[in-house]
Amino acid sequence: MMNENIYLPQQAIIEDIIEENSLVNTYVLSFCDSQTNANFSFKPGQFVMVSVPHQGEAPISLSSSASNTNTFSLTIRKTGRLTNCLHTLQAGNTIGVRGPYGQPFPLDQLKHKKLLFIAGGIGIAPLRPLLEYCYANADISEKTSLIYGCKSSDEFCFKHDIKRWQQAKIDCQLTVDKKAGNWEGHVGLVTQHLDEQVIANHNIFLVCGPGIMIQSAIHRLDELGIQREHIFTTLERQMKCGIGICGHCHMDNKLICVDGPVFNGAELPALHNL
Repeated sequence: MMNENIYLPQQAIIEDIIEENSLVNTYVLSFCDSQTNANFSFKPGQFVMVSVPHQGEAPISLSSSASNTNTFSLTIRKTGRLTNCLHTLQAGNTIGVRGPYGQPFPLDQLKHKKLLFIAGGIGIAPLRPLLEYCYANADISEKTSLIYGCKSSDEFCFKHDIKRWQQAKIDCQLTVDKKAGNWEGHVGLVTQHLDEQVIANHNIFLVCGPGIMIQSAIHRLDELGIQREHIFTTLERQMKCGIGICGHCHMDNKLICVDGPVFNGAELPALHNL
């Protein structure tokens, strides 16, 4: 813990703000205390608790490369009181951050595997640190693909990163729910692009997005004969304390904040609860 009081956040300064789309910003941050900043590290899939005085606190997935040493990033969508407040802040403002918390992706189990990332909307954010890990490791990145779906083409995040990943031979397939404007890419839900040919080229599947999208993607993988042990997903469900004390994120026999947020498919709570 960064403080003796487990609920006490550290102050972090906003170094930069990247507008991903009209509702999503990526905040590049560093801790105000230089020693805290030097000691901070995380693993892909972990999250932090973010707070602003009088506006509340919420779990936010870390979205930068875990190898960054001076800054870390949070990609945040406007969805409520706290996130609306965050979208009014500017570079130089400070916010409260505590963590990192939660179970990360099991990197040792993913080495030398053929990875297929399946992302919907803001669900690309928790997967980005792992995609950056693949980008930095050529023996993995040449065996990695991404299917990323949004409602419309103007909602895609990390556009510059996607181009960089493609240059590193990560196959990135973008799809929109319905064609509009000048979009010339794929059309249809991400599940419509999961077929036997795509599945045959991969042996590990990493899914993240809205609950209904995770349900649909895993059901589709089930239909294609993929064993649940080969599926990983990351969940966010009504977390409050982030450290397994309050029980607010209890689902079946799991606490999302400490047993997750990353789950192997064989360990997942009932899908209808997502």
